[in-house]
Amino acid sequence: MINVIILFPKVEIGKSIRSLLIKNGIPVTAVCNTGAQVISTLDSLDDGLIICGYQFVDMVYSELLEYVPDTFEMLLLASQTRRAEIDETEVVCMGMPFKGYELIENVNYMLERILRKRKRRKEQPKMRSQEEIAVIEHAKLMLIDQRGMSEEEAHRYLQKKSMDSGQSLVLTARDVLDIY
Repeated sequence: MINVIILFPKVEIGKSIRSLLIKNGIPVTAVCNTGAQVISTLDSLDDGLIICGYQFVDMVYSELLEYVPDTFEMLLLASQTRRAEIDETEVVCMGMPFKGYELIENVNYMLERILRKRKRRKEQPKMRSQEEIAVIEHAKLMLIDQRGMSEEEAHRYLQKKSMDSGQSLVLTARDVLDIY
């Protein structure tokens, strides 16, 4: 589930947008009326979408954007006169007034984009710590020493054992070290 946060200075507007989204199968994590509420909500979330107006009780959208992590997208709902002031390279902007289906289409598009980004992040190889690298190297040296393997053969051996057991390469290397 992707987190959707709605931010408008008038709570009634936020609640009506929440109702529209929920009716169309889009769950809403929070409805806020200040930027500070959104910032505190973001602390416990990994990624998501913020749907907001141009100005809030305590700040404007550009100030909030400074506190929003890169894993969050922002859909800004602004009047036609305000749209000229908005840098649309950082946010997606919709002019007001708008039709309900237009909002749903934009939100669904942005949610799909967030899912693609999330998938790409998960596919990136995880960075190993120096300790984990040392464990793997030590296990390879043990295999080279004990079994007379080349460095490449030892690495392939660890990879195969890791895949066969469903464990990470580091855990497999630790198992090899425990055996030898």
